[in-house]
Amino acid sequence: MSGREAVLLGEMPSLSKLYLNAAAVAARSRVLGSGSVKTLPEAVHEVRGVRADAEKLTAFQHLLGLPARDWMPAGFVHVLGFPLAVSVMSREDFPLPLLGMIHLRNRVEQFRPVHYTRDLTLRSWADNVQGHRVGTQADLVVEVRDGTGGELLWRGVSTYLARGVFLPGVDKPAPRREPDDFSPPDPTALWRLGPGTGRDYAAVSGDFNPIHLSTLTARALGMRGMLAHGMYLASRALGEALPNDERSFTWDVDFGAPVFLPSTVALHFADAEDASGSWVRSDYAAWNARTGRKHFSGSVLPLGPGSGSTE
Repeated sequence: MSGREAVLLGEMPSLSKLYLNAAAVAARSRVLGSGSVKTLPEAVHEVRGVRADAEKLTAFQHLLGLPARDWMPAGFVHVLGFPLAVSVMSREDFPLPLLGMIHLRNRVEQFRPVHYTRDLTLRSWADNVQGHRVGTQADLVVEVRDGTGGELLWRGVSTYLARGVFLPGVDKPAPRREPDDFSPPDPTALWRLGPGTGRDYAAVSGDFNPIHLSTLTARALGMRGMLAHGMYLASRALGEALPNDERSFTWDVDFGAPVFLPSTVALHFADAEDASGSWVRSDYAAWNARTGRKHFSGSVLPLGPGSGSTE
């Protein structure tokens, strides 16, 4: 982060206000044309003294079928920091449109469990802009530290794609990859996701991106229908792959075909152990139960020697 401008915010930004501002910017761009910004902002947004809302944490756990604990699930920590990442993406010097962004992948490193009563410092910045065969992608990094910038507890890197946006000076879009040779294994779980799934997750996460709320608003942003939130899917999968997440671990997820709502998603979970019987990793994959097309896949691995519970 050296050389970046530090922007200290007095409180966590409001997602609803950020999305409203993004809608106004999008409307202005359609009338006046896109701006001239072509590079990522050299800024780090920071908020100190952040504390989780216990009611929202409980609602998140209930919606995803997670056990009630005082340690925040890694997916909820993402929710906690998401408004800060959106505040970076909604800056005037951020070159990609916020609305309609597609979540490509996520990597989380949880160094220690995060207790909901702790005062935290959150930081976020944009990094690693790259060309994509159908647009431009960029990483949004969120770090969670204990107290006033103390021990690093959690880091998440989310990669987002702006379809149809190609920035001059950014490396040429990668060539089209060979088709994924994914062959669905025998499912170990089945999710039936109704048309209200996106709205239900928005209510507990605060992420009211229009592509998740209705077919009408999703189509207005270029989608053929409304999509399930990527972090809803990933967090629910993590809850089944690692029921006891009060430990240190890395968590990866790559998103493929979007999950249009309503939908039935088939999943396969597999654990691996070493010779002593200790858990060493969990892998998972999800696909469309009717077509077999892969939606996402990922893995969870212990992080370092302190991977056991620190409760």
